Amino acid sequence: MADALGLLALLIGLELVLGVDNVLVIAIFVGRLPDTQRQKARLIGLSLAMLARIVMLAVVVALTGLTRPVVSDLSVRDLILLAGGLFLLYKAVREIHHTVEFRDEDGHPETSAGEAFAAVIGQIVLLDIVFSIDSVITAVGLTQHLWIIITAVVLSFIGILFFAGPIGDFILRHPALKILALSFLITIGVTIFMEGLHKHVPKAYIYLPMGFALMVEILQMRYEHNRQRLKG
Repeated sequence: MADALGLLALLIGLELVLGVDNVLVIAIFVGRLPDTQRQKARLIGLSLAMLARIVMLAVVVALTGLTRPVVSDLSVRDLILLAGGLFLLYKAVREIHHTVEFRDEDGHPETSAGEAFAAVIGQIVLLDIVFSIDSVITAVGLTQHLWIIITAVVLSFIGILFFAGPIGDFILRHPALKILALSFLITIGVTIFMEGLHKHVPKAYIYLPMGFALMVEILQMRYEHNRQRLKG
């Protein structure tokens, strides 16, 4: 029992660390929705993403060939990572363009509120599948007890849902942080694509620069806040 609890704690930690990517994606995507729909989008998107991850767990357990080459030396996992990395790069670059140029792509008359809401939900679920594929394969490699993995997934999603709202709203209130978050997503997209090509990039090379850049931006925001206060 102690081994099971230790493994559960390890998997929860793994899911929460990888959940940083999810929080950024959710913050950016739901920012295109009205305030009244954002929390609903987070809840529905994360719930569907959690169900999709649980289904993926069952598929990975049943299909051990997920990592076997199917096209050249690329496996199903590699193809998913390649497609997901390119999609994330496309979304992040386009969002940076619209943010900098003050354009709202979802403001076209032909795009209804319902269609925009459904599109955000679909993108959250799809990108969560891309983000989670490595963690799912790792989790299955650590244990064949699905109840441990599913419990870790559910608990980590509750934690992500708790932090996604405050962090997302904070990012959206500060345009500089939004652009910084989008830049992080570009880095993550490149990393995912390289993983699909069997080029491993240590996570420390990604998260440490992210943390440093975030710290610099927070200091800059603090400086501007104090400067404005002294002027007033």
